Amino acid sequence: MSEMITADLVDLDLSADTKEAAARALAERMVSAGRVTDLEGFLADVAAREAQMPTGLDGGIGIPHCRSEHVTEPTLAFGRSAAGVDFGAADGPADLIFLIAAPAGADDAHLTILSSLARQLMNAEFTDALRAAGDPAATAALIRGDETPAPAAGTENSAAASGAASSEAAAGSTAPAADASAEDASAPAPGAPDAPDASDAPDASDAPDASDAPDARPFRIVAVTSCPTGIAHTYMAAESLENAGREAGVEVTVETQGSAGFTRLDPAVIAAADGVILAHDVPVREKDRFAGKPTVDVGVKAGINRPGELISEVREKAERGEVTSGSAPSTPVERGGEAGEGYGTKLRKWLMSGVSYMVPFVAAGGLLIALGFAIGGYKINKAPSVMDHFIWTQGDSWAALLFQIGGVAFAFLVPVLAGYIAYGMADRPGLVPGFVGGSIALTINAGFLGGLAAGLIAGGVVMAIQKVRIPAPVRGIMPVVVIPLISSAIVGFLMFVVIGKPIASAQKNMTDWLNGLSGANAVLLGALLGLMMCFDLGGPVNKVAYTFATAGIAVSNPSDSAMKIMAAVMAAGMVPPLAMALATTVRGRLFTQTERENGKAAWVLGASFISEGAIPFAAADPLRVIPSSMVGGAITGALSMAFDATLRAPHGGIFVVPLIGNPFLYLIAIAVGTCVTTALVVVLKGMRKSAPGTTAPGPADGTAATTAEAKQPVAA
Repeated sequence: MSEMITADLVDLDLSADTKEAAARALAERMVSAGRVTDLEGFLADVAAREAQMPTGLDGGIGIPHCRSEHVTEPTLAFGRSAAGVDFGAADGPADLIFLIAAPAGADDAHLTILSSLARQLMNAEFTDALRAAGDPAATAALIRGDETPAPAAGTENSAAASGAASSEAAAGSTAPAADASAEDASAPAPGAPDAPDASDAPDASDAPDASDAPDARPFRIVAVTSCPTGIAHTYMAAESLENAGREAGVEVTVETQGSAGFTRLDPAVIAAADGVILAHDVPVREKDRFAGKPTVDVGVKAGINRPGELISEVREKAERGEVTSGSAPSTPVERGGEAGEGYGTKLRKWLMSGVSYMVPFVAAGGLLIALGFAIGGYKINKAPSVMDHFIWTQGDSWAALLFQIGGVAFAFLVPVLAGYIAYGMADRPGLVPGFVGGSIALTINAGFLGGLAAGLIAGGVVMAIQKVRIPAPVRGIMPVVVIPLISSAIVGFLMFVVIGKPIASAQKNMTDWLNGLSGANAVLLGALLGLMMCFDLGGPVNKVAYTFATAGIAVSNPSDSAMKIMAAVMAAGMVPPLAMALATTVRGRLFTQTERENGKAAWVLGASFISEGAIPFAAADPLRVIPSSMVGGAITGALSMAFDATLRAPHGGIFVVPLIGNPFLYLIAIAVGTCVTTALVVVLKGMRKSAPGTTAPGPADGTAATTAEAKQPVAA
């Protein structure tokens, strides 16, 4: 790992007490070494990666890492903390902290070297040596691989007794499990009686061939590991699974899908495997290669922290005959949840799978319908079919065309919602019963609630069928014939006969309640929706509010109350990015150079109703940005409802103002909320900057901040 880490990038007395402060202290060493060009920009990238998943590992290790355009070359910084720093590991704080910085366009060779560090962290001798090291130069040499950690007691004697080849294995070699099993095939099993004297042994020609024994072949597992950055956790999970496989006497062959690309497993190896472990936080590429195998599908940290459990679980599935039917690759949700997750967490993932696929239909259909009304007036919904009447030179014909295309797109909303909820639960076999159940929900007027129920029922039915032990000759037709047939029949029966009418009644009652909202009740609902839209800026809570609003207008003739709710939701969602843009303009000194650049883009994002434009600011300073945004969003939502603003389009921001009822008052509501959020952010940040021991930041023209400010943590 030559030149990736030097003595000046090592801090053996790291005094930071938070992960943000630890990252800053190590990043400052990278800046001093000329490896990082923009401290705040780099720390924002580190914080964004940390927000995806905590980087703490069991065993007292923290490994924050990211790819960043502010990094000039692949770099490692190491800190050792006596008190420990909480990086979110289950077993407590980390005392060994590695900050890994990779350039945005790092070459494969350097990323491969970075992966070797991740594998070394699974070696207890390596981590023990780091804890005992007393010199930064020696520590850097140990991490680079220039020095070898002292072997465990007794290792040298064992090596001498078994020769040079065995010495490497005794020292902790990472030879593939297949090689170990090959050696074991000719050696006595551990704990077996002492071998008889050679003179008493029968003739070798009379001994049966070991390969003929029915249980001679070990259990074989193929695994795939991957993480969002593809630098650390990917390779640590691979090493952990391989080590656990050797201990269990199981052959484990791992395909690491990291940033350096990946080498596909040999199809023959996959075909010979008895089970599959997928430890990943990003979609597994070419996942359908593993169809028909007993599969354990978990997050990458499970592969690091409990590899033995995963191996046992896949062996149990193989004994029961449980197999998967494959999956379409590169989808937002490719598993029903990690082992150990609560039902609520799994349910959220399943529902978000359906919402993620439904939203594009909402946007396309809603905007087309809104444009049809804008061009042809509010009676365009009475126009005849363009199949029977379309005149190229008439604007009304084009308006009717847009309206009718949008109506067709809207007709897919509930089936797509149900189908992809089932997909999130049961993978591709859930699509057919999910779509069938969603279509039935439309037929019986069960609407959005019916789609939710149909998707959950379809996924549950398919998951139950997949747990049934199936004879090998029938497995091939299960995903194509048996599962779609049985699951569709069950879902159809339940939706038509059992739960359809109650859900349809609930849908009607909810619609009537919304239509009856007025005065203070409507204002309170607007405030609540505004809070939800600004709570997580595009996350699950935001999506719940948005889906609630779009469900109301997902008809060709939505009610007035439904259009008011849609207007309030969009207005509140525009506030956070617009407020951040305004704050960086009026008080740029309170923000870093990177944040000021992000503020310029936030003007456009906010105006376009893209709440995610405020995420960089919230990630860097959540305790000030998020509460301020929620206050402004609540005020905007309440004012929009009070002003009786209406909206037929589910998206578009200021670009669909002509389609808004009471547009002038609507824009005033947005402006008020934006100003309130801006004022709160400026006040809160100003209070932090004026704390004792700090100096004023550099001016808004981009002048570098003082050293005192540079040492402030990224987030409170």
